[in-house]
Amino acid sequence: MPPYHHLELEAVLSTERFARYVAWAGGDRERAVELYALNTALSEALYTPLQMLEVALRNRFHAVLTVAHGPLWFDQPGLLVVPHQLEQLAKAKAELVDAGRPIEPGRVVAELTFGFWTAFLNTDYESMWQSTLHHAVQRGEGEKGLRRKDLSGPLRPLRELRNRVAHHEPILPWNLRKHYDAILRLTGWLSPAAAAWTREHSRFLAVHPPGRIALVRPEKGQSQPAPPVR
Repeated sequence: MPPYHHLELEAVLSTERFARYVAWAGGDRERAVELYALNTALSEALYTPLQMLEVALRNRFHAVLTVAHGPLWFDQPGLLVVPHQLEQLAKAKAELVDAGRPIEPGRVVAELTFGFWTAFLNTDYESMWQSTLHHAVQRGEGEKGLRRKDLSGPLRPLRELRNRVAHHEPILPWNLRKHYDAILRLTGWLSPAAAAWTREHSRFLAVHPPGRIALVRPEKGQSQPAPPVR
């Protein structure tokens, strides 16, 4: 028996958040606690691959944009066209100034969010993709070149998944194995070495249960999988 009662744990968690787990568990509150623990473990296991994908995307885009436009590419008039990117850039610079740090390319780039970098895969940047950004990625030898939408499609849900992990939101209904495979695939396009490192250090496959995640324990009722919503 754990050194706590599930009611004591519920008192710490928000009622609305824990109610989702209770509903998934068919009213079995002990099973709901188990599902909460599994959600936490999977979120922890996804942190490493998501982090490497974000770092690889950021640094590869920064590298090719630096070659094309210089280290201060983000200050080139008209280069950034998505409003939230301009807002994030201004905020990043302001925070560096407030902290008494110089506005250097490496410092600015490190302050910009995952959403800033994935915005470069919007249709607004199709011409930039054709001229510059496609140099950041490469398929394996003998495979066709990558299109912008080859990245934008799988990255859209991965950005949401990353935000859910960061904000401790439920991710059990997601098809996590599919998105984990996408993380490895995209990371490999950006850097085969980064993908290999991720495979070596990721705990996701060890944490995720075999097959799909069962919500209700067999002895409590018919076992039902979480329907993947993404």
